[in-house]
Amino acid sequence: MTYVITRPCCNDSSCVTVCPVNCIHPTPEEPEFATAEMLYIDPDTCIDCAACVDACPVDAIFADDELEEHQEPFLQINADYYRDHDVTAGELPTVKAVKLPDQPLDVAVVGAGPAAFYAAEELVRHSSVQVDVYDRLPTPYGLVRAGVAPDHAATKGVDRTFASTARKRNFRYLLDVTVGEHITHDELAERYHAVIYASGAATDKRLGIDGEELPGVLSATDLVAWYNGHPEHAGDRVDLSCERVVIIGNGNVALDAARVLLTDPEELAATDIADHALAVLRDSAVREVTIVARRSVAHGAYTNSEFLAIGQVDGVDVVIDQADLALDAATESAFDSGDLDSTVATKIRLAREYAARPAGGADRRVVFRYLTTPIRIDGDDRVTGVRCVRNRFDESGAVVPGDESFVLEAGAVVRSIGYRGEPVAGLPFDEQRSVVLNDHGRVTGDDGDRLPGLYVAGWLKRGATGGIGSNRFCGQETARMLIDDHLAGTLPAPSRSREDVVELVSGRGATPIDADGWQRIDQAERQAGRSQGRPRVKMVSAQDMRSVALGMPAMGPADH
Repeated sequence: MTYVITRPCCNDSSCVTVCPVNCIHPTPEEPEFATAEMLYIDPDTCIDCAACVDACPVDAIFADDELEEHQEPFLQINADYYRDHDVTAGELPTVKAVKLPDQPLDVAVVGAGPAAFYAAEELVRHSSVQVDVYDRLPTPYGLVRAGVAPDHAATKGVDRTFASTARKRNFRYLLDVTVGEHITHDELAERYHAVIYASGAATDKRLGIDGEELPGVLSATDLVAWYNGHPEHAGDRVDLSCERVVIIGNGNVALDAARVLLTDPEELAATDIADHALAVLRDSAVREVTIVARRSVAHGAYTNSEFLAIGQVDGVDVVIDQADLALDAATESAFDSGDLDSTVATKIRLAREYAARPAGGADRRVVFRYLTTPIRIDGDDRVTGVRCVRNRFDESGAVVPGDESFVLEAGAVVRSIGYRGEPVAGLPFDEQRSVVLNDHGRVTGDDGDRLPGLYVAGWLKRGATGGIGSNRFCGQETARMLIDDHLAGTLPAPSRSREDVVELVSGRGATPIDADGWQRIDQAERQAGRSQGRPRVKMVSAQDMRSVALGMPAMGPADH
């Protein structure tokens, strides 16, 4: 018997560190780790010890004889990785234990998402380190709470790891505090030896085409925040009275959005989807979501696990025209000969299997359109369609615009082409890459010199790429850089005590929510969920969260 990693894999490498025979790859030490869709278990090396099962924070690992039918393709996906990746079994390198001096080390972490927590986890291992985590929202966990699709409950299980970190005595929450408003960058620098910015990438990239500002065009960033109950988007108006929605972009977020728009609302009613979104979806007229991608299927930005999952949604047909699956000559040859990277080959194989399926009888469908570029969004008072150009390959195999154009009629368009970080006051920012200038997490100036005591982690550090697991390695790397600098004596000494921060931010209108306050919110949501057979019923009003955090009842919709 061997173990198999399946769809919920978060790439955080917890399983890698406990495997006694190093049969899980890529490891954080391998170049492929930064771009890997998931981790893979070598069936020829696995010794059936089950250590990885216990370590996995999202319950993604199963014995091969326990797989359900929809999980069985992962047997092949795991095995295929080792067909074209030469790895050597054996002991993993160990991280050398570090002994810190007894003098206090105070660190502020701005942001409470995965990268922030993984950095904090590394720091609070040391009893002399005090970590204060700031976030502008009343709730922690960032995109785990507000970005992961509601039907991905297993993936959200990683918050158990974060909760364990937050229980440490040298960890403190200062939630519902906005850095830059309630406390400035300079005031943080005065009170802490080091400040880590891990505030993520909150805005989306633009298409830059005519019609993008029409009513009915929205970003995936806003749509995802809306159905996940982000308090700043709870009041958004999402009109789903049309039959077709076009999503431009084909990453995992695009597939998540398509799945939520097409899944039977009664299935979503068992998740933690926001109640206001569930009400709109129950009245939705959407019967087709068309996903538009500029390049070929070989360059699909989604992971294979999500591509598999969208074909397993009850009552939804996956439609792909064979003509949309054209490949450049080199890729086609490599695929035919078996020399193509297994991840890319699986994308092609799955797409061809979808295209070969007979027309189904489902009343909803998701359509994939590859080699298609939107050039204009049509409409007067509201979007009516997307004009696209059909792409082709030139002699070098590059994708270039063709001569054919057409219109995809649609009543709504979702822009899903990536996230962007925003500048942080007081830190040097690369506008083109949307990152704070840094060297492995140490903030640098325009000249490349380090700015002592300032650090970044997550998407603000490396750009909006990678998921939860990538943020673990990223956050840990930043924390280790900080610790190295502390040992080297290069961190600036605070000129003021951190003990006055609560008083400071309270004087500017904030009421910081601590661990007890967040626990009250969490318990209230879970209790409300139990009565409905759901993981939780999210509060979507920041004021309700503040009230509950203080031990008072929520105001409720009628009292707002």
